[in-house]
Amino acid sequence: MIKCPRTVVCYICGREYGTKSISIHEPQCLKKWHNENNLLPKELRRPEPKKPEVRTITAKGFYDLDALNEAAWTSAQSQLVPCNICGRTFLPDRLIVHQRSCKPKAAK
Repeated sequence: MIKCPRTVVCYICGREYGTKSISIHEPQCLKKWHNENNLLPKELRRPEPKKPEVRTITAKGFYDLDALNEAAWTSAQSQLVPCNICGRTFLPDRLIVHQRSCKPKAAK
C-alpha cells in the first residue's frame, strides 16, 4: 500500500497543503481573500470565513486530521455563491465572469 504525505485543507480556498506549509499559506490566503472581497460589488461581498475549530484529539495526542480537513472543506464550500440563472456555484469573484456568458436553457 502506497502511503501519501499528509495534507491539510485550507479553510479559505479549499486547496490542500502540507502540514508545515499550511501555517504559511493561511495568513496569505486570508489577506488575498480580503483584497478580492473588497473589490466585489456590495451585494456579492461575503463575511470573513472563520477557521473551523476541531478539537478531536486521537489516543496518541494528535489532532484528527481527517475531521479537521472535513471541517475545512465544508467551510471552503460554504463560501460558494449560486448563479441565479443556472444554479452552479462559484467563488464570488468568478461568478461575475460566469454570468457574462451564462444563458438560460432554451425549452425544447
